[in-house]
Amino acid sequence: QVQLAESGGGLVQAGGSLRLSCAASGRTFSGYAMGWFRQSPGKEREFVAAISRSGGSTGYGDSVKGRFTISRDGRKNTVYLQMNSLKPEDTAVYYCAADVRRSTRDYTTSVSSYDYWGQGTQVTVSS
Repeated sequence: QVQLAESGGGLVQAGGSLRLSCAASGRTFSGYAMGWFRQSPGKEREFVAAISRSGGSTGYGDSVKGRFTISRDGRKNTVYLQMNSLKPEDTAVYYCAADVRRSTRDYTTSVSSYDYWGQGTQVTVSS
């Protein structure tokens, strides 16, 4: 079992920044790849970013490339999502997720591949 807890969401003006954190517990942190997803009302859950178990591979959704950065800290069992140049369309509930079946250098963008999910944190970007 893996427990995930997101934090760091809030209200920010367009052009601003936020850093989301996701604290993991329950299994060895290096044993799973991590991803961030988001969901707005009436829309499907969307891939935002992912990072491999080793931290050496990362991937981003097209809408956030160049603005968001995912990272992980094995000492703190935490994955981060640094979000810069935020836009109103980034408004959503952001979820972190863990994939326990991925190889060391790999990650996936598929929602269905993730085994554990956090409760989500709301990010609202005002225009």
